[in-house]
Order: sequence, then C-alpha cells, then structure tokens
Amino acid sequence: MTRGHLRTADQLDAPFALSVAATMQALATASRVRILGRLRGGPLSVGELAEAVDMDPSAVSQQLRVLRHLGFVVGRREGRRVLYDLHDDHVADLLDEAISHVEHVQLGLSGRTEARAQSRSAAVG
Repeated sequence: MTRGHLRTADQLDAPFALSVAATMQALATASRVRILGRLRGGPLSVGELAEAVDMDPSAVSQQLRVLRHLGFVVGRREGRRVLYDLHDDHVADLLDEAISHVEHVQLGLSGRTEARAQSRSAAVG
C-alpha cells in the first residue's frame, strides 16, 4: 500500500470504484471546481464565494450542498454565518493534481513520470 492508502489503483473492486467515480463527480462541474479553487485559499462564506466566482448565492449554496455530500467541503458556524472550507488536504491535493494534469495535457507534456515508467518496467521485467 502506498501513501497511506488501504487499496492501490489496481485493487479496486466494482463497488469501491463506483464510490470513487461518485466522488470524482465533484470535479465534473466548472462551478464546483471554481468554488473548490477559491476554498483552496481558506474558508469563505456563501456570499464571499458567490462574489468570488460570479454566481448567485443560491446557486453557490446548491453546489456547496453537493460538495458537502461528496465529502469535499465542511461548514462551520461563525456567529450568524457559515464558513465553508475544504474537508481536508486530500481535497486540495486532488484539485492540484487535476489542474496540473490539464496543464500538462494542454502543453503537450508526457503523461508518464520517469519514476512511474521505471516502476512499471521493473514490475513487467
């Protein structure tokens, strides 16, 4: 097991793969990605998020409900308002990796790192 995972990517059974796919749906909507990107910088209220991503506060609230359900964000009450934040560092890492992947694809960079290619060669040979 690597990086504290209980499963490796090649050990995914169908039910767990379905859970992973459902979780990845959080990144399937540009508005949710933008909200997560803003929360990457720290906690914000619905109003602050709405202004930052140029959306109606009710639309932001709806997206936050989805993100909470999928385990990407948490909310905590501070006085009369609720501040939303990323659930944990895994969410920030996932967002960072998705952004990095898109940048690499757009720049035409190789999809495999040298270490991954060597590891795969060693497993095969």
